[in-house]
Amino acid sequence: MTKADLITKLAERAKIQHRQAEIVVNLVFDSMIDALKKNDRIEIRDFGSFTNREYKGYQGRNPKTGQVVQVSPKKVPFFKVGKELKELVDSGVSLLASSED
Repeated sequence: MTKADLITKLAERAKIQHRQAEIVVNLVFDSMIDALKKNDRIEIRDFGSFTNREYKGYQGRNPKTGQVVQVSPKKVPFFKVGKELKELVDSGVSLLASSED
């Protein structure tokens, strides 16, 4: 599913205009990005959590040339799936079929 697919699905399910759904999706993603930039943890119950993982700098090698390069420290967003989502995906049960009006 792409971001555009998510926007379309939200517009259909919530019976709102496509532009309004796009604003909502962008607002959610922007809020999540801002939280991760501040090094905050994001937890969505039964879905999962997002945190930053910090990696120290190290010496690596360019695989083409073999030249030693210094890799700087970095933070990388990490998603940990929630127990309920993991179980739903494993079972193959669709939430859409049971929640549609």
